[in-house]
Amino acid sequence: MKARVVFFGLLAALGVALATAHGLRADSLLRADTAPVVVINIDNTIDAGMAHHVQRAVDEAIANGARALLVVLKTNGGVVDDANDIRDALGRSGIPTIAFVQERAWSAGALIALACDKIYMAPGSSIGAAEPIPSTPKTISAIHAEFVSLAESHHRNPQIAAGMTDPAVVIPGLKAKGQIISLSPAQAMKYHFIDGIANTNVAALALAGIQNPRLQFAEPTMGERIAQFVADPVVSGLLLTIGFLGLLIEMQTLHLVAGVIGIAALALFFGAHIVAGFSTWLVLVLFAVGVLALLFELHVVPGHGVSGIIGMLLIFASIVLAFGLTIFIGLLTTALSLILAVAIFFLALRWLPESAFMRRLAFAGAQSVVEGYTAAPNLSGLEGATGIAESFLRPAGVATINGTRYQVQTDGEFIPAQTRILVKRVEGSKIFVTRA
Repeated sequence: MKARVVFFGLLAALGVALATAHGLRADSLLRADTAPVVVINIDNTIDAGMAHHVQRAVDEAIANGARALLVVLKTNGGVVDDANDIRDALGRSGIPTIAFVQERAWSAGALIALACDKIYMAPGSSIGAAEPIPSTPKTISAIHAEFVSLAESHHRNPQIAAGMTDPAVVIPGLKAKGQIISLSPAQAMKYHFIDGIANTNVAALALAGIQNPRLQFAEPTMGERIAQFVADPVVSGLLLTIGFLGLLIEMQTLHLVAGVIGIAALALFFGAHIVAGFSTWLVLVLFAVGVLALLFELHVVPGHGVSGIIGMLLIFASIVLAFGLTIFIGLLTTALSLILAVAIFFLALRWLPESAFMRRLAFAGAQSVVEGYTAAPNLSGLEGATGIAESFLRPAGVATINGTRYQVQTDGEFIPAQTRILVKRVEGSKIFVTRA
């Protein structure tokens, strides 16, 4: 009797254990089936902004227990360092990664595709064309090694990967010396470089063994969209031109309006580059110190020069550093923007001399809009008269002489505002002054 009780007790315990195990397996399978597949679109230039977006998407995928990461590629390439950041983020995720080349994966895009566990291509797409720029022996060697290592780690043909980066590689029947490989889907399948051809991302997931996926698209935030747009070198150049032009006008007029516009344009430039991941707040601090040094020169010790030069150097350095690792692009964009701003400033002064606004820029840093001035036909009677400099004379500006405001200039001497001046001579309508 006792043996029978023990037997049935063991049988019941075994049944409970089996049921529990079955329930756990079912629950695990249910969670696996319902876990999302996070879709990350790389459909633009690969830069620090794109790397920032992908890293954020990967972190969210990890937090949400994603089943897989589907990287959809439609890119001509970009900065290799930023592609490496994306590759590292995908590799650290611990989540299966699937690349779907929807249109093209060139240059840095090919590197990201090779970093994924599986690669599928859509009909009409292409992959490759990854010769580095500049194509120096050092950069070619580094990218060559990177592509070969990724190909080997995912059991792909390393010679094909090398041929995408190095023009010296020769592959009989596919690549002659001096060429760079780009593969169509059929060619990539023939050389066992990809895992399949699919028309859609869902079809690619099905080939990878993921049926009926619950897709979760990693969309860039509004801030990231704005940052990526503004961080484009062309847009950045326009903002820098506006910023420099505003500062130039402010240094001449001291009306604050131009200065506010200029600083706002530069603030948008810096903010976008920070959000996009190009730079840090340290660069913005460097810019702020430069602006303070420039304001100190304009309003506290005008004409001293040292603080103004330091301020301009700090502003210039902060702008270049804001471009991140692309120092060459930063230098080129900054230099072109500065040249364009200076050219616009001086051309406007020359071509629009009759404009009241341009007269104010050229001469009247503190001229009254209401009262203004009227140039007398003969001002020789002012010689020897004294007055007050209403604006900085650097060397031109506005002064009040005998109760009337006039455009005046010095022989090169800098005279701060509110300084007593003496009329040295009059040449036609030009009044030359010096310190009283």
